[in-house]
Amino acid sequence: QVQLVESGGGLVQPGGSLRLSCALSGDILEYYPVGWFRQAPGKGREGVSWISNSDGGTKYADSVKGRFTISRDDAKNTVYLQMNNLKPEDTAVYYCAAGILVIEPFRLNDYDYWGQGTQVTVSS
Repeated sequence: QVQLVESGGGLVQPGGSLRLSCALSGDILEYYPVGWFRQAPGKGREGVSWISNSDGGTKYADSVKGRFTISRDDAKNTVYLQMNNLKPEDTAVYYCAAGILVIEPFRLNDYDYWGQGTQVTVSS
């Protein structure tokens, strides 16, 4: 089993920044592709960003392009999501997930392991 733990969420004003971390532990057999997802109250879980396990490729939802940056430090088994210029509509619980074989980066069922989520609230 692989465990993922998110951290770094909190309350921030519009225009502010946060950096989320996703720490992987357990039976880690490879460097997995990792995705960040979010879910606002009453809404479905949506893909936010993704990072490859091999070529360094990344993907972002249109709503966060230019504001969010995903990165990874494989020596620390950690993936980060730097969030800048936050907006109220970014308010959600943010989850990270790892997959053994991810075909579509924002397809939830492609992922095998999920974290518990961390709350991000953007408000004045």
